[in-house]
Amino acid sequence: MDHIFNKVGSYWLGQKANKQFDSVGNDINSMSASIEGGTKWLVNKFKGTMQKPLPELLKEFDLPVGVFPRDATNYEFDEQTKKLTVMIPSVCEVGYKDSSVLKFTTTVTGYLGKGKLSDVEGIKTKVMIWVKVTSISADSSKVYLTAGMKKSRSRDAYEVLRDGVRADKF
Repeated sequence: MDHIFNKVGSYWLGQKANKQFDSVGNDINSMSASIEGGTKWLVNKFKGTMQKPLPELLKEFDLPVGVFPRDATNYEFDEQTKKLTVMIPSVCEVGYKDSSVLKFTTTVTGYLGKGKLSDVEGIKTKVMIWVKVTSISADSSKVYLTAGMKKSRSRDAYEVLRDGVRADKF
């Protein structure tokens, strides 16, 4: 009789342990789905997808490395669709050395192509008033921001990472 209870007890404990391990795995997956930023980046590392730093990704696509604020280090990039989602800790403004200013919301999205970030959501520029930036493109000497009209700026101004200054609203 003890032998039977040992078998049943071992089976029951084994099933309980499996459920607990499954629960932990589900918790990690749901955290990665619902929490943006550092935790999601950590889970992506566990899944084996190591991402390069954001400035390296921008450089690979021929965009200036300083387009985003320095603290915009967490991002997701879908290799198939080329969709880029950049997470920024708070709404902020970045001033560049050519006196231009960009304002960023906490999540910026767009589609990366060679020398271009298109269908941009989450960036504004000041042209008398704040205007939504819809695309950013670059060649060897200029950066072009499309915000209703295309405005060219010196690429040099966007080659240095700059800190964002916290803003009240986007």
